[in-house]
Amino acid sequence: MSTISQPFESSRSVSALVRDYSELMKARVTTLIVITAWCGFYFGAARADVSSLSWTLFHALLGIALVSGGTAGMNEVMERDLDARMRRTARRPLVTQSMSVLHAALVSITLIVGGTIYLAFATNWLTAALTFGTSLVYLGFYTPLKTVSPICTFIGAIPGAMPPVLGWTAVRGRLEWEALILFAIVFFWQFPHFHAIALLYRDDYSSAGIRMLPVVERSGRTTAEAIVFYSLALIAATLAPTLLGMTGYIYFFSAFALGLWVFWIGLKIWRARLNPSAPEAKVLARNLLKATVFYLPLLFAIMMLNVAS
Repeated sequence: MSTISQPFESSRSVSALVRDYSELMKARVTTLIVITAWCGFYFGAARADVSSLSWTLFHALLGIALVSGGTAGMNEVMERDLDARMRRTARRPLVTQSMSVLHAALVSITLIVGGTIYLAFATNWLTAALTFGTSLVYLGFYTPLKTVSPICTFIGAIPGAMPPVLGWTAVRGRLEWEALILFAIVFFWQFPHFHAIALLYRDDYSSAGIRMLPVVERSGRTTAEAIVFYSLALIAATLAPTLLGMTGYIYFFSAFALGLWVFWIGLKIWRARLNPSAPEAKVLARNLLKATVFYLPLLFAIMMLNVAS
């Protein structure tokens, strides 16, 4: 009998099932989400007059991880046909049928609902509501829009920038300007990051009918302009924490240098005026992707180390 008709496959090895769950819940992406939520919590805690926050941190990160993993799983359930048409996602468990659709859907919904309820009782209702809303926007708007319009990247950047806000509200219980600055940093960072991915895997996205900007706009010119624009916006957003008194000047100058690094690579892409399918364009896109991957954790690490007293 096919695994599609078996919601819970008892014959599979534990290691294979763990591997499938890791793929289903996009463990690496979920880990980055948890880290950025931790950063938001860290800054919120620095302004909270509470003596012990370790258990609150644990509850917040666990609940956010559960909802994030469940959201990633439902995304793969919804996009399994698209994933089957792309080389970079062809090994996902729903494509290879090593996990049934029913199994994945039940696990994912349980994680989303369970994680939300857990956050409501273990942290506060605001964090639970924002986390659940983030999941809904990702699944209800961003996911279906990917085959409709390049605006999906902008819409997807909204839930993508929420983790530090969720960490902040978990400890503070309210939204504040500092949390919105953290939101802006992650929001603007996503554009050079995801445009780099879209340039690198343009043919894959095209074959699956995913309408990312480099797929719709064949020359690559508008994509390059967007990378440059959002890289500049990112620099401006990353300087705001110091101006708001959240960080010191070591962070300020480090953030400026890191921002110039990403901007310079984006500027090289814009100045090259290459067809996105050209080998040289792929090299530049890969360089930008590597820069953005290192950029965000490095930026937040420096920010946390140079928090204003």
